[in-house]
Amino acid sequence: MENTNLQDYSHKRFNILTGEWVLVSPHRAKRPWQGQNEEISTEKRPSYDESCYLCATNTRINGEINPDYKDVFVFTNDFAALQKDSPSFNVNDGLLIAESETGICKVICFSPDHSKSLADMEVKDIDKVVKVWQKEYALLGANKDINNVQIFENKGAVMGCSNPHPHGQIWSQSSLPNEVQKKDQQQKKYFSENNSSLLGDYLQQELEAKERVIFENDDFVVLIPFWAIWPFEAMIAPKKVYKDIIQLSEAESLAYAEAISVLTKTYDALFECSFPYSSGIHQAPTNGEDNGHWHFHMSFYPPLLRSATVKKFMVGYEMFGTAQRDITAEQAAQRLRDLV
Repeated sequence: MENTNLQDYSHKRFNILTGEWVLVSPHRAKRPWQGQNEEISTEKRPSYDESCYLCATNTRINGEINPDYKDVFVFTNDFAALQKDSPSFNVNDGLLIAESETGICKVICFSPDHSKSLADMEVKDIDKVVKVWQKEYALLGANKDINNVQIFENKGAVMGCSNPHPHGQIWSQSSLPNEVQKKDQQQKKYFSENNSSLLGDYLQQELEAKERVIFENDDFVVLIPFWAIWPFEAMIAPKKVYKDIIQLSEAESLAYAEAISVLTKTYDALFECSFPYSSGIHQAPTNGEDNGHWHFHMSFYPPLLRSATVKKFMVGYEMFGTAQRDITAEQAAQRLRDLV
């Protein structure tokens, strides 16, 4: 679907997974930039940092000592946003409404090597991370009090990451978060009307068009979604309709790890820096329902816009109107595809 109007004129694009719109203003990319420039760290991190509370054998703030781990290390978050033993309560005072929320939060150290990120790791080592994601999703999801398991990573200080050691998090909770609710509703509605996967049908269209596809292997596709908000936002999704990551075979898990490796390495090559982003896996809730309408996917939201020092700010119109971007999905995909 080549349409030059999409590359030259302001328009809005529909996000089929959330039911929301994003404003695209490709002509604005030509405007001069006199705003804030981020500082880029050129510091070479050591493989082991005695002051890092995530490094092997070091003592965490709560006094616990990390084991001398060699691969992936998981522990319950010492500063969890959700509490497992919160009392059950609700507030319903006119227009003042609140409910108690419980959950379990964990930290996953991807590697004992303090100096690395996913982009620096071998595919086989990323596959070990995927295996732990599968295990934790199954373990937490089996808890009757857990109805959603959110796996995510914040990489880089500009994304609020407080520790550069390669790690991600899992927040599991008793209710469905807002974004998961939106995607659940959209996928369920489409499935009931078409008896097919919303994301699966979308991927077929993208694989035929090739305009926004960055990379694919036998089992996964990496692309810039048509409705992307962040400048170089990307999605990794399985070609087969899998509702969660535990459905992946050994070979598919490795293919997933390869897709993650290619994307993160490509990100680092784009502006020749350790590329910051927030990434997360959206998959079927663990609420005991069939959830056959779900098609799991991993989204990457990187903030960098023009260079390693210029980021996209979600302010003004984005806060009070709707999401907006200056570079089209097609332009972003081409730039990344050229680096693969």
